[in-house]
Amino acid sequence: MYELDQQYIERLETLASEIQESEELNKYLEEEEEEDFIRLKEMFEPRIGLLYEEVASENPLQLIPLEELLLEPLFEGLFLPRILGYSVLRGEVNDDVKYVRPQEHFKEILLAICNSANFDIIKKRIGQSIQIGFALSSDIWVTNLIASLDNKRIRYFLQGQKLEKYRRPKERTAGYLRYKRQFINENFQTAEFPDSVGGLKVLSSSLKSFLLYRIRKNLNNNSIVEPMKQFLENKDFQGSIEHLHLMTIYGFFFELNEEDQAHVSEILNKIRKQQAEFSDHFLKFTLDLHANPEIDLTPEADLRMGKLLNLKQKDELSEYFKLLNIIHEEGFNQEEAQEAVKVFYIQHEGLSTINECVRQTIYQYFRRFILNLDTEAYTDFFEITKLYPIYMGIFANQKFNQNLKELSMRYVRKLLKRFTDKRGKDYQDIKKFVSRTFKDFEFLKEKEIIELFKTRRKKKTPAK
Repeated sequence: MYELDQQYIERLETLASEIQESEELNKYLEEEEEEDFIRLKEMFEPRIGLLYEEVASENPLQLIPLEELLLEPLFEGLFLPRILGYSVLRGEVNDDVKYVRPQEHFKEILLAICNSANFDIIKKRIGQSIQIGFALSSDIWVTNLIASLDNKRIRYFLQGQKLEKYRRPKERTAGYLRYKRQFINENFQTAEFPDSVGGLKVLSSSLKSFLLYRIRKNLNNNSIVEPMKQFLENKDFQGSIEHLHLMTIYGFFFELNEEDQAHVSEILNKIRKQQAEFSDHFLKFTLDLHANPEIDLTPEADLRMGKLLNLKQKDELSEYFKLLNIIHEEGFNQEEAQEAVKVFYIQHEGLSTINECVRQTIYQYFRRFILNLDTEAYTDFFEITKLYPIYMGIFANQKFNQNLKELSMRYVRKLLKRFTDKRGKDYQDIKKFVSRTFKDFEFLKEKEIIELFKTRRKKKTPAK
């Protein structure tokens, strides 16, 4: 557990004092009208929210200590419905959409709300959070939580949040996903770094998800560098697959100064030299990163990792990153890079992990270019497809061809939504291009091309 910075503690203390001294709170305590509490909420929750957002962005490992301070009675339960929702969604769920581990922080926040003097008002904002939190938890855990409360009225309220429909996996999954969407634009993710081998097994999955979330959102990760360094140095962790995965994420995606680069490079290459299967594990995880639709393993990331690796060491990893250096520095559209890919590819088994990583690297070039292409620049699409036959010929891989087809069809459908005048030059250029090249690429058959550009007749309105 990380301690909250003193500056945040002081700002929270100031907020707590202002809440306690406010006219809104005094009026609410005197008259006990809900409208007065709502005014108190409207005045102070946005300010708490701004501080929360700052910590979540700059020092995310301090979020739990921040939330625990907000449980103090001086804050009158303000912002607790929000952090209750955050605690529900932080929990790691399994394939059955149940928590992998009991969520004690969810319990801590919920009990603080139940024991709050303002429970009757706050409870109106927490029903859905409790329902999902209970649905994802085990029945025994929920029963014990409810039984720990003395107030019979509050126990009845909580029992009413155990919905029978969420016993069914399909309903539980749908409810969880609906609830999750409400928080899609909010930053509340945090993590705990393990300090034992047992903790590593338990925490590595959620820690990995946390790091990938930060990378996906392009957040400032400076505060995570020091804990990561301590984690990497732990000799008890070194050599484990969990350590390798987290070290790989760190090496690919973190912008490090020279000292920190040297630090991770030393550890990485030491383990790599000691572990015969290191290259295989590394490449399999690299493939997982490529397969993650929310992560972009960019050329910059490859080059960043290439600088950390000792490329003089004779193994598959050195071969692979030497090839990547050529692809990224020369450009995948250049003959030198294409020839290097061809020579490398035939030296390895077609369906090997290392060859699949090469295919994914090339495919991501096409994907990045086409997904960011505006409809007005369709001639650039025509141009890049000239590279399709080259790489389709090198790889001779049906999955690679299928990926290019799906990527291309996505863009063509986008064009057909934009250019609807069938007599217009744009539409005719697109039609001629697709009719000729997509047939050559074996993306579409003649009949499918005709169907794609077929004029859809509008249904006639029945005569009255």
